[in-house]
Parts: sequence; C-alpha cells; structure tokens
Amino acid sequence: MECLLIALHSMIIVSKKLVRLITFNFASAIALYPFILLSNKCLLEDRHTIFHEKIHLRQQIELLIVSFYMIYVLEYMFYRIKGMNHYDAYMNISFEKEAYANEKNSNYLNEKSFFSFISYL
Repeated sequence: MECLLIALHSMIIVSKKLVRLITFNFASAIALYPFILLSNKCLLEDRHTIFHEKIHLRQQIELLIVSFYMIYVLEYMFYRIKGMNHYDAYMNISFEKEAYANEKNSNYLNEKSFFSFISYL
C-alpha cells in the first residue's frame, strides 16, 4: 500500500498513484485548490515545480476555483480541436504559459496582477 506524505503547513500531498489518476499519467504535479499534489517526494525540493503549482493556486483563487477548471478544460479542448497534440495543447493553455514564464521568479506572486493570465491568451 502506498504511503501518503502530507506536509500540512504547505498543503502538499505526495502520492504517485493519486497524481497519475488525476492527470492520466501526464504530469508529475498538479494544483487542486488548496492542495499541491506531487508524484514524488523528491519534487518537494524542486522549488520551480512547487512555485509553478503555487501560481496555479493563485489563478484558481482569482477565478473562484470552478471557473479556473472550466476555462482550463475549454482552452485545452480548443487547441486539441485545432489539431494540436496533447503536449502542445497543454503548453498553449494561458494558465500554463503564465506559470512556466514565471516559475523561476520567486517574487512573482507579490508582483502578479489579477487575471494576468489573460495576457497569455
């Protein structure tokens, strides 16, 4: 049976099976408000991955959580219908563009304006 590692102070859960189930084995981390789920405890040391997911948590708050997921899925479907493969569709989602562009800027969440993902559409 898999062991869950939970760091409650930062709301991080490490579970390879859970991340695989939710992401259909396409990702190693995912932000599901208010949690960050990681597939591997080594990712706890990867500050860019953690910060990338924290950007997603902020985006989710800005859009009152449910709207974030609806827009995320609609953008993904739009790019898939346009003929993009999974990876390209994922990389073109505005939320992902914002998170990847800023995951190395540890001050980004202090600088970020509301709905800044729109500039990545």
